Amino acid sequence: MRTLEGVLVRHPFFAGMDPRFLQSAVGCAANVRFAAGELIVREGQPADHFYLIRAGRIALETPFLGRGGLTVQTLGDGDILGWSWLVPPYNWRFDARAIETTRAIGFDGKCLRGKCERDHEFGYEMQKRVIAVLGEYLDATRFRLLDVYADAID
Repeated sequence: MRTLEGVLVRHPFFAGMDPRFLQSAVGCAANVRFAAGELIVREGQPADHFYLIRAGRIALETPFLGRGGLTVQTLGDGDILGWSWLVPPYNWRFDARAIETTRAIGFDGKCLRGKCERDHEFGYEMQKRVIAVLGEYLDATRFRLLDVYADAID
């Protein structure tokens, strides 16, 4: 049987993290599962969780006038869902919906924030990792926009 700590060590987000920090994070973690089509988070609601995707796919959506949600990014194995738990005012900036059955490790955002406040080294490590992921997501968004506008110009 795998432990949560063993799963975290193998996830790209936590790869190479100091074992002391990993122990702090594990205390806020639990296995979660989302059914296909399930709305996981809603834009504007309190961002009180953070997820490491182990298997499955999740669509990040933004409301699109008269058309429901427009998928702006799809996340899968090895990705993370959520950075808003770390950034005031701690509200989700998008909707997220499971495209297929998805297994993840869910973290209690309030628990993690409290540990980050008490241990600034841990907090700094978490911020560095979240910011690195945000940079990757921004790059992916930029490339998608280039594709969209390149098609419009042709």
